[in-house]
Amino acid sequence: MTCAACVNRVEKKLGRLPGVSATVNLATGRARVRHPPGTAPDALVDAVVRAGYTAELSPPAMEAELSPPAVETELPPPTLEPERVTPVDASPTYAVGGTEGAQDSRAARERRAERHRLLVTAALSLPVLVLSMVPAWQFRNWQWLCFVLTAPVAVWSAWPFHRRALRGLRHAAATMDTLVSLGVAASFSWSVYALFLGGAGEPGMRMPFELLPAAGGGAHHVYLEAAVGVPLSVLAGRFLESRARHGTGAALRSLASLAVKDVAVRDADGTERRIPAGRLRVGQEFVVRPGERVATDGVVVSGTSALDLSLVTGESEPVAAGPGAEVVGAAVNAGGLLTVRATAVGAGTRLARITRMVTDAQAGKARAQRLADAAAGVFVPVVLTLAVTVLGFWLGAGAAPEAAVTAAVAVLVVACPCALGLATPTALLAATGRGARLGVLIGGPRALETLRAVDTVVLDKTGTLTTGRMTVTDVTAAPGGLGRDGVLRLAGAVEGGSEHPLGRAVLAYARQELSEGELPRVTDFRATPGQGVRGVVEGREVEVCTPGADPGGALPEALGRALAEAESAARTVVLVRVDGVVEAVLAVGDVLRPGSYRAVDRLRRLGVRPVLATGDRPAVAHAVAADLGIDEVHARCTPRDKADLVGRLRAGGRRVAVLGDGVNDAAALARADLGIAMGRGSDAAIGAADVTLTAGDITTAAVAVRLARRTMATIRTNLVWAFGYNALAVPLAAVGRIGPMTAAVAMSFSSLLVVGNSLRLRTWEPARVATGRGRAGAGGGGR
Repeated sequence: MTCAACVNRVEKKLGRLPGVSATVNLATGRARVRHPPGTAPDALVDAVVRAGYTAELSPPAMEAELSPPAVETELPPPTLEPERVTPVDASPTYAVGGTEGAQDSRAARERRAERHRLLVTAALSLPVLVLSMVPAWQFRNWQWLCFVLTAPVAVWSAWPFHRRALRGLRHAAATMDTLVSLGVAASFSWSVYALFLGGAGEPGMRMPFELLPAAGGGAHHVYLEAAVGVPLSVLAGRFLESRARHGTGAALRSLASLAVKDVAVRDADGTERRIPAGRLRVGQEFVVRPGERVATDGVVVSGTSALDLSLVTGESEPVAAGPGAEVVGAAVNAGGLLTVRATAVGAGTRLARITRMVTDAQAGKARAQRLADAAAGVFVPVVLTLAVTVLGFWLGAGAAPEAAVTAAVAVLVVACPCALGLATPTALLAATGRGARLGVLIGGPRALETLRAVDTVVLDKTGTLTTGRMTVTDVTAAPGGLGRDGVLRLAGAVEGGSEHPLGRAVLAYARQELSEGELPRVTDFRATPGQGVRGVVEGREVEVCTPGADPGGALPEALGRALAEAESAARTVVLVRVDGVVEAVLAVGDVLRPGSYRAVDRLRRLGVRPVLATGDRPAVAHAVAADLGIDEVHARCTPRDKADLVGRLRAGGRRVAVLGDGVNDAAALARADLGIAMGRGSDAAIGAADVTLTAGDITTAAVAVRLARRTMATIRTNLVWAFGYNALAVPLAAVGRIGPMTAAVAMSFSSLLVVGNSLRLRTWEPARVATGRGRAGAGGGGR
């Protein structure tokens, strides 16, 4: 495919099938097709063929290997590949485009062929251009040498344009190739007429060079420079455009390159054997050595290490991994030897899900691009009619025939709708790829358009603003008692037998602050629901419990003050009694994520109003809101309450985004104008969201908003230029103020400008916003 008119034609052909809708992407050469269950894939292929393009049916998507599209200048023989996501209406969805290996090799071959054709064309064309533009160098019979050099350019170099134009003619369709083909044919044919019949072939003929065509002259003028300049300019522009568009697909190719090819599987008898990653199955154990990539998502069985997730989720710091820790496929093992049990393979892995989301996002279109494609569908026929009209008008006005032909050819060449077709997809390719690098997966153009306009964000608390885990935030030991470490040692030992979240928090904190080997054994362990646990440790009666109805009078002043401060911060308080004497007060809570304050502050600076909605109790909710500077708080919200809140905000004219991570957020995410899910959240939340923060870093929410605004601004700039270029260039060509060669250069420049503007998104960096303090946070929960 070469322009938006090609896109429009393929979409129309597919859309004429009953119940079928298609979205064709010019930059990737892929079509996303949704059709009823009864429609055979072969019928879709036939529709593409009837549109003038070839297609082939591929096997179903491979489980082990990712298959991103190749970025090509022409639609390759496309492949129908079933999606792994079941659509809401149960209608199958197919992607038209080849698999990675086939398309990448085909793209490389075509780029080499384009480069060869461009070099040969340049070698033949440059002497013609120089002799035509410099009259002083025009020797005797120079025009015949130019004719000999021009003939292969007009036929062989321009053959791709002629071939596609003829193919379009067979299907009663016209594209930019039709315009270029007609322009070259008209320039060369007129020159042949002038040389053989019009007197231009006489020895000693001289021809002055005029950048702008003139109305005077005679049949002795030749336009060989236009016949070579148009294909040379267009081929050069296509080649540079192809390289640039190839760069915008770098994100998908880099994601595909992360896939592991083979893996060392450990059998039940302890022996290892290497197998292709595609043969790995859920439940099998495999070994990851230092420097190797994790083959697939799984759980660590043995070993400890640090994993580099920067290429997968965007996290800059290595993440510790030990027994029981979940690992992500394609993460790099930066430390020790790990044995991992596979929990997902192939299309079910996080890497495959990321790749699929990026691919789906790049297949969509913004509303403005849909209008541009629709306009391009009628643009080429209008230009053909206009060129004929211009030719007739100039001849009817008494102008010289060569001036009339020049104006008509210039109209044909300058009116290229390829910039319209590239305006959105190149920006989407660059933006979604850059977003994936920054830890933001964007669901498509609709998500970008909505995200740009969001003015209110409803924030979940647990697992989103907070870590979602109970953590000991403060330990206050009684003066003159056992001391902090002594109390933690005894409390951790007793809590070793507890399954309550508070108990697990105390045990984890004790092990972290002391060491696992120092915790003594506990005997006579007892747990009292709603109160706490007790047991005998080293001959002492140790009790870890919640405070009584009025414990303040029985506590030393320091412990009473610590208890009051913890309760005012909405944290859960537990007391540690040893032999009946209170030795310490522990404050436990679900602490804020380190970046929560920055995230909320940056969203507010972007003009987005934060609203906190949580199922937690009011005291905890208001404490978190106070820490983050959030004014509007809704506590004890059920999933339905959250969805109703979103509905009320939208009814009030707000553009609402919901940021959450749990199953209880799914309904609100689906009801909002835009859903944003934490990448480490539940599958239900991610499935209902339009944007996913892959690294689980809430600060990237503001990055997503900034990226959306920059991308939509880039798309608007591209479309304004594409429309403005044609609105200005076509009238100038019609009145004879732009020659064919100038028109060819202008046409190529317009496409390159659009692609170059989009490529700026590949290096976009979110602005650093200075923020104030960050607080540890608050949380609660009773025993």
